[in-house]
Order: sequence, then structure tokens, then C-alpha cells
Amino acid sequence: MKGLVKSPASATILQLIGRIFVAWGVLRSFPEVIRYPYYRMKETFGFAHFWLLWLRYNMFLVLYPIGMLSEVGLIYVTMPYMKASNKYCLQMPNKWNFSFNYHYASVLLMGFPHMYRYMLLRRKVVLSKAKSA
Repeated sequence: MKGLVKSPASATILQLIGRIFVAWGVLRSFPEVIRYPYYRMKETFGFAHFWLLWLRYNMFLVLYPIGMLSEVGLIYVTMPYMKASNKYCLQMPNKWNFSFNYHYASVLLMGFPHMYRYMLLRRKVVLSKAKSA
């Protein structure tokens, strides 16, 4: 569209979306690469090496904000569509006398600071026990 590349805009956009999707998938999967060996070693041998423990409780400092920002960003982008479509809303009166609006639930579920503080606390507890042991 701007003449930056020779390829058509549609092909360039598809390549860009594909690369973003792969990068997002790798970033979202990377914590599992650390977490699963950690738990496997703990279950198999009853302990995990300190370097694996350290990775498990320190990599989230970088990876968690990236993951949360991507999720919050996706929610933020879809919020106008959720509100306009009213697709996942249960209005009262109904047989359950219950009302639910997915748009407002999405706003409430953006609990990044709470979960991050909890994970920092867990990190402090686990690593202090590991150093004293």
C-alpha cells in the first residue's frame, strides 16, 4: 500500500499476521518449557535443581507482563465488538434470575496487578526457603 515492499498488501499483511501469531505463541508457551521440567523433576526425584527453581520463579518477571499485555490488548481490541453485538449477554428476567454481560466481565477480569503481586510474594517465599535449605 505504501510501496515499501514489492509484494501485494494482502500477502504482506498475511505474512505479518502469521509472524505475530507465531511470536505470540512462542512467548505464551515459553513458561511451560520451564514449568513442566520443574514439576517433572520434583515429582520424579522429590526436588528440583536450584537453577530450574530459579528459572521457574524469575522468568515470570519478564514473561508474565508480556503475556498479560497481549491478553489485555486482545480484550481491549474486541471490547467494542462485544458491546455492540451483545452476543454473550444473559439479560433478566430469565428462569435463573441471573444476568451476565461478557463485556463487563472482561473489564473485571483484567486483574494483572493482583496476580503479579501474588506471584512476587510466592517467588519471595519459595526462593527464601531454597536459600535456607
